[in-house]
Amino acid sequence: MQASDQFRKFLFEHSQIRGAWVHLSNSYNEILSQTSYPQPVTHLLGESLAASVLMSSTLKFNGSLSLQANGEGPVTTLLAECSHDRFIRGIARVDEEGPQPKGETLNQLLGQGRMAITITPDQGQRYQGVVPREADTLAGALEEYFERSEQLATRLFLFADGEHCAGLLLQRLPGATEEDDQLWERVEHLAATISAGELLTLDSETVLHRLFHEEEVRLFDREPVAFRCSCSRERTLAALQSLGKDECYDILEEQGSIEMDCQFCHAHYQFQRIDIDQLFSGHTLH
Repeated sequence: MQASDQFRKFLFEHSQIRGAWVHLSNSYNEILSQTSYPQPVTHLLGESLAASVLMSSTLKFNGSLSLQANGEGPVTTLLAECSHDRFIRGIARVDEEGPQPKGETLNQLLGQGRMAITITPDQGQRYQGVVPREADTLAGALEEYFERSEQLATRLFLFADGEHCAGLLLQRLPGATEEDDQLWERVEHLAATISAGELLTLDSETVLHRLFHEEEVRLFDREPVAFRCSCSRERTLAALQSLGKDECYDILEEQGSIEMDCQFCHAHYQFQRIDIDQLFSGHTLH
């Protein structure tokens, strides 16, 4: 049976082909518990969380990778984020005034809109790449992104059922040989036989053995994955600073204090005039 909330890398020995596997239960359910979502949205959010963990394996520095989408369909906002140390968070927003999401495809849920991958180093410049929206599944859209933006042949398999979400990634790295071409053709064909039931219920060893038992695969150690929000009082103050001094004092005059809730974990932050004085001037003479 499946062990909950784990991520594992693997590679095919003597080749330029790598892979990653993820399974989430506890963290996925903790994220879903923050807001009530229609079933198609829980599935899309689960796929997005699994994808963010798989793609975070490409990070070569401390930081985070997020998958973000803004749509004109029933789902207006989608965000899934994973840090280099495998902490995840995510959220979706549904148009409350429009029709409830019924379709299961990416385009039915998001409609017209923009999707992007954002890589944010703890130190250094943020990078953002646009994800094409021609494909009708999230996995297909992300495969197109890697092909176009990174010039890396990639296969992604993403599944979610409202209780578990899981994913499998295969990727050809630069410097592939003719033997790698043949291996890639084999493993791509084999991976396409994986079912949602298998990926959602089986452990990594069983999945990889079923798919690639004739290949030489090196499986790396398990890495735990957990939900953790990166919000803090300091970050919330930084957001207020970006809002601007005049706007903050206008809110204080109208409401007496400034209150903000984190959209990911619903943590509540309250700021008095003394906090805003210190934020903008470092003293309390305002």
